[in-house]
Amino acid sequence: MRTVGRIVLGGVVAGVVGVAGVGVYNIYDAMAGGSSGTERPDGPLSDAQVTKAASDFLTAWQDGNDQRAAGFTNDAVAALGALTRYREGTHVTKVKLTQGEADGTEVQFTVAAHIDTGEKRSTWTYESSLDVVRGETSGRPLVSWKTSVLHPKLKTSGDTLTTGEAALPSSIKVMDRHGKALDEKDFPSLSPVLASLRKRYATESGGSPAIAIQVNGSPSQVLHVLREGKPGTLRTTVDAKAQRAAEAQVARHEDASVVAVKPSTGEILAIANSARTEFNTALQGQTAPGSTFKIVTAATLLEQGKVTAEKSLPCPKYAAYRQGKSFHNLESGEQPDATFAEDFAASCNTAFVSLADEISDDALEAEAREVFGIGPVWNIGVPSSEGKVPTEGGDEKAAAMIGQGRVQMNALTMASVAATAQSGRFRQPYLVAPSLDHREVATAERALSPAVARQLKSLMRLTATSGTGARAMTGLRGDIGAKTGSAEVDGQGRPDAWFTAYHGDMAAAARVPASGHGGDTAGPVVRAVLGAGG
Repeated sequence: MRTVGRIVLGGVVAGVVGVAGVGVYNIYDAMAGGSSGTERPDGPLSDAQVTKAASDFLTAWQDGNDQRAAGFTNDAVAALGALTRYREGTHVTKVKLTQGEADGTEVQFTVAAHIDTGEKRSTWTYESSLDVVRGETSGRPLVSWKTSVLHPKLKTSGDTLTTGEAALPSSIKVMDRHGKALDEKDFPSLSPVLASLRKRYATESGGSPAIAIQVNGSPSQVLHVLREGKPGTLRTTVDAKAQRAAEAQVARHEDASVVAVKPSTGEILAIANSARTEFNTALQGQTAPGSTFKIVTAATLLEQGKVTAEKSLPCPKYAAYRQGKSFHNLESGEQPDATFAEDFAASCNTAFVSLADEISDDALEAEAREVFGIGPVWNIGVPSSEGKVPTEGGDEKAAAMIGQGRVQMNALTMASVAATAQSGRFRQPYLVAPSLDHREVATAERALSPAVARQLKSLMRLTATSGTGARAMTGLRGDIGAKTGSAEVDGQGRPDAWFTAYHGDMAAAARVPASGHGGDTAGPVVRAVLGAGG
């Protein structure tokens, strides 16, 4: 090991700055004797060369001459851009650089960066390192440019440092509806939700966000705090008991999501995902919901007078819309003498497909939007996707009748569908009271008529007591209703399992991908959450 003593950088020879750009420094340095004439241009670098190359670069950087500093690297263009972004993005007014030990061609150094945001000043001290190599064409000793020279946490050329508001855990205390603290330790799948809430509502909650230096603006990569945040308190609609049940249930599956809402108000009571990622599948996912969507289809048919609960409607093994694509039931079941209510409870695909010609191509989209609130933007307090029900014709229309094709939903939207069926009226789900930030919430044009609302609830109750949802709903009494779903996905061996249900003033929906029958895997998830809410 070759060790070079610590060097406190001082003045620097004046550089040639002007129209020639960064490349002129390489020429200038060569003329000034930056490379020893006694050294081979392709041989090993000497201690003196490593020390001088590092010192030249660090001195220019310390003097604020980013252009000259870039000229002492083997990628002047990239280095100049990164050095400029470092100063501007982090509000660095000056740096003091202390050159330390060298190990071969690697040189350690200490950075003391003075930060001034106009509101707050701070000195940020950290360790970094650089490596000296020979230039590919000149053979001169140059700093091997990597973004990590600026800070070791910068791993790629696209990584940047920024100074600004940071949603640190201390900046806001998030509470459940009863005033119980919600944190990542107790409720790990709420982590992205809590981070989003802290960032969005720090001011409204009576607190103030921290000012910090972050990598790519990520709260998980805070490097230096200039000002600690003032903790605020934010009350959400989450019920800690229901959330705990939701967390326990999704943890039993490799991939699962569940959401619970309060039909009478739209308040979100629980959100949980197996996956611990910033993308919240329960709120933002967009996949076919399968037969759980038959709640919307049934409401459409009932409102338009195409069916009644007791109408005779055979359930054959196969059905096609206008001689198009053939549809089948799960495991090719059939019930020739079924009623519409029995078709719904048994989740008969072919019976529903046989009615596709009874409604217009835009009927499902209109029902979803006008009654169930699917289409308008939902401002729930954190990012979400509101679901999609396209206007379709032909085979796509037939597929949409059973929640396939281009119908896109998630656990949040399907929980809301069940909630609308339970109460008869859509109320936009929300996690934080709209009055807190005066945001506009979505509304539906109309409620279900009392007669249709009663029939729809009777269909869902039959499903929950003697249909495909009965086993999962065992033990729940009173006002209950359910709908199962098994959504087929191209290239996937087993269908996605869906289940949505309500119990009194609580509705929930769950999705467990590639797991088969909705009642078998997604059903117990929903049942446990509904039970916790009861």
